[in-house]
Amino acid sequence: MAKANTNVNAQVEPVDNGVNVEALIAAREALTKAPEAAQFKWRAACEWKNGTHSHSTVEGFFGLGEEQHRKTTFEFSADHPEIFASEDRGATPVEYVLVGLASCLTAGIAAVAQHRNIQLRAVTATIEGDMDIQGILGIDSDVRNGFGGIKVRYKIDSDAKREDIEALVAQSQKRSARQRLMARPACPAPITTAVTAGIRATPG
Repeated sequence: MAKANTNVNAQVEPVDNGVNVEALIAAREALTKAPEAAQFKWRAACEWKNGTHSHSTVEGFFGLGEEQHRKTTFEFSADHPEIFASEDRGATPVEYVLVGLASCLTAGIAAVAQHRNIQLRAVTATIEGDMDIQGILGIDSDVRNGFGGIKVRYKIDSDAKREDIEALVAQSQKRSARQRLMARPACPAPITTAVTAGIRATPG
């Protein structure tokens, strides 16, 4: 007698990366019909403390045709390392740029994965920016004042195929506002990527 298939009534776990894709799609459709509501103004306020140390806050912004207010005020301290004769009270402004890029890219991966029905277990983006500080210090006017190049390394844990993971990364980069800002002619730093897709075997 043949053994019964015990997996017939097994339920497939729904994909949940914590992103409300339905709401995002609905917002996109609404803004397509009312493009004037898509005009946003993001704001930050910065107060100098001492030396190269400053304290910034992010609270409100303008969008959807009116002022918007966050649930809380977000605070950031910025400074420079001691090798620059500073007190090292916070990350440097250039490091905050990298934080913004990493955050934008990983959020994009989660959103695209949700839309494509791919479950993620973990995503890590490690970013490294090359910079010749002779430009910032005014030592050599021929040295560009900014990043010379940026490398992004991803570690993504998912059962999806490698080509599907690489497609997630590509789409995230395509839609990243921060990457587009950094890739404009005013900031022509090349951005290269490497993907490590951690694939776990599905239990039989």
